[in-house]
Amino acid sequence: MPENLTKQTFLEKVFNYEQNPEWKFEGELPCIVDFWAPWCGPCRILGPVLDDLSKEYHGKVNFYKVNTEEEQELSGAFGIQSIPALLFVPKAGQPKMAVGALPKKNVLKEAIENELLTPAVN
Repeated sequence: MPENLTKQTFLEKVFNYEQNPEWKFEGELPCIVDFWAPWCGPCRILGPVLDDLSKEYHGKVNFYKVNTEEEQELSGAFGIQSIPALLFVPKAGQPKMAVGALPKKNVLKEAIENELLTPAVN
């Protein structure tokens, strides 16, 4: 199951934007951060898909959730204006944001494989 993050746990596990002006990933594994809200219909559709993927990729990719209602400062720091928004964070390199429902599990799996698990070629 995806872990719910507060601003404090986000700073520890993903990116400490208060200390670092440039992107610096704090985690051990690549991750997906789901910015969502309880009232958001597409978010409720996406939730079970992410739950399944978190089991499938256990030990390879961490899955996190940020409730935009409770963590408004964190949402603001990433310019979240539309939800659901997924932040794909590779172990190295820059994160990528996907906004809107990505309801198809195969589309998300492809994104995980391409963005998070394929080594970046420089």
